[in-house]
Amino acid sequence: MRLAAVAAHFGRDIDRSLEKMAGIVGDARASGADLVVFPDATLGGYLSDLRHPDAHALPPALRQDSFEIGRVIAMAGDIVVCFGYTEEAVVDGETVHFNAALCVTGDGVLGRHRKVHQPAGEALAYRAGDTFAAFDTPVGRLGMLIDYDKTFPEAARSLALDGAHVIACLSAWPASLTDRASRLPQDRQSRLFDLYDSARAAENQIVWVSSNQTGVMGGLRFLGQAKIVGPGGDVLARTWSKGALAVAEIDVEAEVARSRRILHHLAELTPASYRGATAQGTP
Repeated sequence: MRLAAVAAHFGRDIDRSLEKMAGIVGDARASGADLVVFPDATLGGYLSDLRHPDAHALPPALRQDSFEIGRVIAMAGDIVVCFGYTEEAVVDGETVHFNAALCVTGDGVLGRHRKVHQPAGEALAYRAGDTFAAFDTPVGRLGMLIDYDKTFPEAARSLALDGAHVIACLSAWPASLTDRASRLPQDRQSRLFDLYDSARAAENQIVWVSSNQTGVMGGLRFLGQAKIVGPGGDVLARTWSKGALAVAEIDVEAEVARSRRILHHLAELTPASYRGATAQGTP
């Protein structure tokens, strides 16, 4: 199986983003990719100010049944494609927006994730999601997370316990806002981004496909660093700060089974011993 993680810049112009997506999907198809994971906010871009989002400059919102989503489904064809967007939905009679991701093929929507963990001022722009659920796809059972979700081990663990052998983590992950380094590889957030990718894969013994935005949006400078990580935390393919495609060929089921042959982390959990592992993080 060939897996591809995208590092690229996507802004407010949805039509331009759709054209870029079509080109990337075409390149991925030519390379034999079975799964392509785009960044968070592929359609419409991310926030331009994470701490104080401008209510008049938010990403455009789309409904799941919109024409634009239909175009992504059509371009996906026989490839599994994950991508992010601002979802407009009606919840309890109220129109709200979610930072969301969809997983699709040409047959339609396979799965959806609404970002649960919200950093800084993101809650001023989006309603938080409240679930983590894996789903079946042509490339196996898969789960999705959106950038800050991966900071919390429980998020990826929930998907692994739900049977996901592949986790796609879609990000719009910027350099540090408070302690910015002159070079991205030296940035504190750059180090954490890579650390979380390898740690989440290794602790759950799954394949991790990490995408990210590149370039600049307002005051945010995105890191790139898309990668494919094996069940042992080993990076199989990666990009750096510029737009590119990280592609790796891996037998997912065989590698997951091999990593769990002696030490099976999920089977050897002892939940009764974790006094602080409640929903509130308190005993």
